[in-house]
Amino acid sequence: MNEDLNATMRDATRLTRNGDLKQATALLQRWIAGAAAPSREATSRAAEPAATGEVMEGCVFEVDEPSTQEVPSPETAEAPAREAFLPGSHTAAGLTRPYKLYVPPGAGPGRALVVMLHGCTQDPDDFAAGTAMNEHARAHGFLVLYPAQTRQGNSSGCWNWFKHNHQQRGRGEPAFIASLTEAVIAEHGIDRSRVFVAGLSAGAAMAGILGAVYPDLYAAIGVHSGLAPGVAGNLGEAMNAMNGMNGAQPMTMSKTARDVLSIGVPTIVFHGDQDRTVVPANGLQVMAARVSGDGAARGVEPGVQQGRSANGRSFTRTVYRDAQGRVSGEHWLVHGAGHAWSGGSSRGSYTDGSGPDATAEMLRFFFEHAPDRSRQR
Repeated sequence: MNEDLNATMRDATRLTRNGDLKQATALLQRWIAGAAAPSREATSRAAEPAATGEVMEGCVFEVDEPSTQEVPSPETAEAPAREAFLPGSHTAAGLTRPYKLYVPPGAGPGRALVVMLHGCTQDPDDFAAGTAMNEHARAHGFLVLYPAQTRQGNSSGCWNWFKHNHQQRGRGEPAFIASLTEAVIAEHGIDRSRVFVAGLSAGAAMAGILGAVYPDLYAAIGVHSGLAPGVAGNLGEAMNAMNGMNGAQPMTMSKTARDVLSIGVPTIVFHGDQDRTVVPANGLQVMAARVSGDGAARGVEPGVQQGRSANGRSFTRTVYRDAQGRVSGEHWLVHGAGHAWSGGSSRGSYTDGSGPDATAEMLRFFFEHAPDRSRQR
């Protein structure tokens, strides 16, 4: 199936570069709809000008690693009344990184947790402001964890998604993020069935890796303007993949990272069709990685919906289902949008307030795939 995918991606990349995005999208959707893989149970569950006119530079520069739908509300529990946005530091897998944790007012045991991975040059405060995730958490009672990359870890503050030693379970940044997630789960009594991860650009690429190597920890993932796990194993391959190429062959898999291709959990993708930092073909390849990971049946056609956000941008939403008819993933192509968080707030960087609300839609998708079990008691 990798050979078929590579051939499809070559054709889709050529069409994209020729400006025929509609045909490129249709080609990739046909491949996804016809993908067949052995059925198996999942173990569980970066830059186009943004609205602010900024440009996200150097999203993969490497350095040496030093030693609009309502979200279901979780169960109300007795807890301190005040909210907090707490700084901290965590050490794991030979790495020490800071983080911030948003705890909503009244949060008690059994709440959900959303892990948010910022893009290059961003930090937790900036990412929280731009996505407005804390406002949603305050309204619906879940916690939000923002791990932070350092300039020592990457000169542009990017997660090192493109380095093979940061693409495996039990090693590097994926292991660090997973360990930090586990620590927050234990300290705050998080419901393990409702732990999710999302990111933007380099953070989105890392979220995809986590969905591939820690499907037992994260119930669903959100990938905004990101890349599929395994498209790059070094800096040169990363730059090529972001531009729709990988070495001599368009969008092929890196030999050093081929083992993290499949995404084993439900996945929602947002991507702007005018993104020239991470070309839009990457968003469809993320969905292809998800389809290859859940055993979707040949001939199960995705459902396509055209729409327009309240603030003006049109979009195409495609829903993919597995062999049993369950929703496996959603792909949102935001027309006219660049490399920016759709529906985000201008209080943060790299946002596009005119698009559909990616934060609200990701939360809706997450909670649909890990329902609040307290409502069943």
